[in-house]
Amino acid sequence: MFNSFFMGGFECSSHRHRSGQRLDLMALTGHDRHFAQDYDRLAAHGLYTARTGIRWHLVEPRPHVYDWSSVVPMIRAARERGIQLIWDVLHYGYPDDLDIFSASFVDRFRRLGRAFAQVLADEGETVPIICPVNEISFFAWAGGDAGFLNPYVSGRSFELKCQLVRAALEVTDAFWETAPDTRVIHCDPVVHIIPNPERMHEADEAEGYRTAQYQGWDLLSGRLMPQLGGDPKYLDVLGLNFYPNNEWVYKGDMIERDDPQYKPFRRICAEIYERYQRPMMVAETGAESERRAGWFRYVCAEVRAALAAGLPLHGICLYPIMSFPGWEDGRDCQNGLWGYAAPDGGRAIYPPLAQALADEQSAFVLYALHG
Repeated sequence: MFNSFFMGGFECSSHRHRSGQRLDLMALTGHDRHFAQDYDRLAAHGLYTARTGIRWHLVEPRPHVYDWSSVVPMIRAARERGIQLIWDVLHYGYPDDLDIFSASFVDRFRRLGRAFAQVLADEGETVPIICPVNEISFFAWAGGDAGFLNPYVSGRSFELKCQLVRAALEVTDAFWETAPDTRVIHCDPVVHIIPNPERMHEADEAEGYRTAQYQGWDLLSGRLMPQLGGDPKYLDVLGLNFYPNNEWVYKGDMIERDDPQYKPFRRICAEIYERYQRPMMVAETGAESERRAGWFRYVCAEVRAALAAGLPLHGICLYPIMSFPGWEDGRDCQNGLWGYAAPDGGRAIYPPLAQALADEQSAFVLYALHG
């Protein structure tokens, strides 16, 4: 399905901060200026597939007027280096004139998708791979309930989730009209939540909160609220985003990996496959600072175990592949294989994670040969 089993993911969030500041992680990491060198770095480490994205506010500076100058050079540079790109069409950010809850939002997004599909076709991409809306369930919770992501509202999480599903369905159809072989990945966090043993009366509530992680995929597939237009055909590939903080006690602390209550990632993968019977990939995984290498090795071991159990996992994406400044406070998040760009585009590598990547690439080759 992909050019390489191991992939790199370029952070491409472009939403507005509550202060009004537009965050552009591609610019803040220097990837918008040094993407060709960044692709060279991927190839040098055997990473021939990468997650990236378009920045809607740049691509559509005025309603229905498109400027693809921030995208086409990336397409061409990746093609020249044999890098396969997975495109996030919406990664949290959208033009300032749009109300995300309005019908015009879905209409504009469909038009954007149709235009982007044509750009890719004109550039010779016969089998584009897209993630229509990154992390529908997380986006809806963070922007429609928790209030720390645009549109910064509360009590409207499910409404926002339904709107994002409508948008994702429309963009998928727009791509399939232009490029019928388009592959579609729907990425969302996968989590494990347990009740506090001292508050077992909250067990049902905790389980409801845990299973809410599936609402986005259920809406897309028509399992939930089929009137939105969902259908099983829209669940092409499931992208599982899994980080060290994805397991916790309901209304309580995180569960660490050495805790007996921690759910092995292989079992999370098995539960998802049992529910949807669709191909899967680890679309995001990574950790900060000195936890990077150990966490990556853990995820790789769990994926090998899942493969041995017959689960269709088609790749692991290190995300982000480059360290970046934190959304809220600009703090230095040392979580990438590479660091920030020097003026000439050079980036320092983090040796422990580089060694872990090399070791795991070898381990997966051996697994493929011998099982």
